[in-house]
Order: sequence, then C-alpha cells, then structure tokens
Amino acid sequence: MTESRAPRWRRNLAFLLVAVAGPLGALGASPAQAAAADDIRINEVVTTGDVDDSVELYNKGTATVDISGWILKDDDNGSKYAIAAGTTLAPGAFRAFDVHGKFGLGSSDKARLYLPNGSTLVDSVSWSEHSDPSWSRCPDGTGAFAKAALTLGAANACGTSGGGSTSPVAWPGSGSVATADASGVFGSDLSGLYQEGGVLWGAQNSGKLWRLVPNGSGGWKPDTANGWTSGKTLRFPGGAGSPDSEGVTLTGAGSAGGVFVSSERNGDASGTSRLSVLRYDVSGTATSLTAAKEWNLTSALPAVGSNLGLEGITWVPDGYLTGAGFKDASTNAVYNPAGYGAHTGGVFFVAVEGGTVYGFVLQDSGAFTRVATVASGMAGVMELQWEPQASRLWVVCDDTCNGQHRTMQVGAGGVFTTTAVFNRPSGMANLNNEGFALAGAGECTAGSKPVYWADDGNTGGHALRKGSIAC
Repeated sequence: MTESRAPRWRRNLAFLLVAVAGPLGALGASPAQAAAADDIRINEVVTTGDVDDSVELYNKGTATVDISGWILKDDDNGSKYAIAAGTTLAPGAFRAFDVHGKFGLGSSDKARLYLPNGSTLVDSVSWSEHSDPSWSRCPDGTGAFAKAALTLGAANACGTSGGGSTSPVAWPGSGSVATADASGVFGSDLSGLYQEGGVLWGAQNSGKLWRLVPNGSGGWKPDTANGWTSGKTLRFPGGAGSPDSEGVTLTGAGSAGGVFVSSERNGDASGTSRLSVLRYDVSGTATSLTAAKEWNLTSALPAVGSNLGLEGITWVPDGYLTGAGFKDASTNAVYNPAGYGAHTGGVFFVAVEGGTVYGFVLQDSGAFTRVATVASGMAGVMELQWEPQASRLWVVCDDTCNGQHRTMQVGAGGVFTTTAVFNRPSGMANLNNEGFALAGAGECTAGSKPVYWADDGNTGGHALRKGSIAC
C-alpha cells in the first residue's frame, strides 16, 4: 500500500507485530512446493530511512530453494512484486528485495509472501508503526519480530535497535548540573547551541544570534565587543523577515566560514513553514545580520506545521562519512563527495521536531540534495551535535522525552543507527532543553569535559546549564 507518510509525531502508535504462517498445502500448492516453502521466511522488514520498502527473506532449511516467480505483497492485493527468474536461496542465506517500485510499506501495513500461483500464502507479517530502523525476527527465521538494527542481507542484530541497546542508561558523566549564566540575561526561547573553542554560539527563536564568552566562573556571558552585547538580529537574504532561529552550527572552517542557522518559519509570516538553513557572515560590527545564503529545504521535506519544523542542525565532515561507508540515499550508493559541487566539505544534518533527522549536501551554488533520512526513535528531536572526538552524532529530545539523549554512528548498510541511549543527568529537572553543546577535546580534565544545555523555558531566570561527560 503506497502511503503518504505523516510525520512521526502523528504516528506514535503502540507497537503490534504479528507473524502468521500461511496454509501451504492449500489452493494448488504441490507437496514439494509446500515442503520447500516451509523453510522460507520473511525475516526483516524496513519501512523508513534510506532503504525503506525492503523485505528480506531467509532460508532456515537445509536445502537450496528456487524462489523464482514468488510474489511479495503488502496489504493490497492489487499490488505485487514478483521475484526474478533464477533467484535461489541457499541454506542459511539472506536475500533482501527493494519493493518500492511496486508498492510502499506504510506505518500500519503488512508484508506477505506467496508461491508463484499468487494464492498460496507462505508467510506474513504485520505491524502498526514504522520500523525504527528495522523489524527483525529474533532469532533468524523462527523467532518473533522485534525492533533491531538494520541488517538487510545478513543475520539480524537481535536485541539491539540501530546497533545499540535502546534501554536508557545513566548519564555518562557526573549527575551534578549547575546554572551557567547570570539571572535574566536571555529570557525564554534560547534554543540551539554550538561551542567553538572559547566561544559559545546561541540561536534564539526570536530571530537573534548570540556570541557568548567565558564569564570567569565556568559559565558564559554575552560578548560586549563588535555589537554582540544584546545579541544580533537575524534577517533573511535581502534584509527582510525574521527567521525563527532554532539551531546553530559551524563547519570545519569555523566561524570564518560563516555561522549556519536552522529556521522553521519567517516570524513575520508565522503561519507558513519555511524550513531553511541560513549562512551568516559574523565578522562585522553591525547589530543586525543579513543572511548571505539561504537553502530553503521546504520542498524536499515532508509537510509539517509552521511551528513543527527544523530544530537542530549540525555538520558532519566528508572524511568521517566516506571512511564509514556512508550510503547516499539519492544515489543508492556509497557517498561520493566528488559527485557534488563545492559544499563546505561535509553534510548538514537537520532535525524536524517530529523526530526525523535528514542529511543534506548544501552546495555553495545554492543547490541542495537530500542524502539521508534517519528515524531517531524519539517522539521529538530538538538538537543535533556532531562530536568529532568520539565520531558520534548526538540526537537530543526535550521534556517531551524526559530529556533523553541518543548517540548515533554510521553502521550496517551505511546508515546512521543508534549506539546508546542516555537519561538526562540525575541532578537536572525535566527542563525544556532545546539546545545542547559539548566542549572540545582540549577541555578534557581528569577524564571528563563540560557540556551545556539551553532551556527554552528560562526556568528560574536561567537559560544555560552546565554539566559534564566522560571524554
């Protein structure tokens, strides 16, 4: 069933997944066919991400089975995928089929396998929410379906989701958290953060960018030089409009290469989505900044409410992606930076509030290409941070998820998958944290380094908090 997929926040359904074996001896199947078919099982189903609409078959038997002409269907009998002639499955073999050219696998759907006559059901599996990233039999061929890492064409990673356990564990640092700003400095709506050495950049929803410097007591204060005292007002290209700035990041060139801000709408037209990444030259002294470039990604992303758009943004260098075998969803091949024009030497990952992360190559020319779609596994994503020291992507939720943090790396199949899930520090209340930043490796002392959160709610008059994490 081809489906126009709603954002994840509309698909937060209770999980139900049931495997059903079909009546192999019925409707014209010969005894030989039935015996062979009994060993072939639907083993993995993927409905989201870079390899969505994929079904894996597994031979749990002891003999090779010819599956030429066998038919895959979703819950609609009018759509079918016929397996090519000459296709066989050896004992213990896995084979994945990309069925998107014939039908799509929806959030509440099923995958069914039939013999070539199209009426003898071999195996069937149904579900009531999208895979995250995979629905997999555990153990292979015989067990029940469960959330697991994406392993199409190989043995299932039973007991893990995205490559690591999805059971939250304690924060990997001290449980102590302290305020990191003076009272009443920012007010509400401080959102994205990014630390660049001795500078902490902050994006505020009201269309303002802050340049913060150390305050001498382990926290931050506004820079008083070059027009930054009260933050700088942001404008779209041409000097008009007020970006609803949610996230901020830099590339490998640092702030000299521009500061990149994610925005979900124009505050002067607040009822309309405008899912954009904006680049600002921050070298001057004016108190207002006009974007030097805008990449309006609205057409390349699912439709969302005007206040449910881009939240976090981070930049991941090409060197990591190519070394890890990152798969480019636009070409269905290993990512090749040379296939794009000048593009800052990396990929920008942006988070839509509903919970999905998208990767884009943003070319200097203004062109852009979506190269990844990553299901976060959380009800919402408010911040993204790439940590070079550990080569991992931090995906952060706010009080919607009780302050949960996840880490991701490129795993099986060349896609970003979850490696760990962390609870918020024990000493921090369930705040509306929309920003998160990690200090660099140079600040590691006795095995830990500082991290910072931006509280959109300005609880107790403070928008910034400081904790620690193991290096």
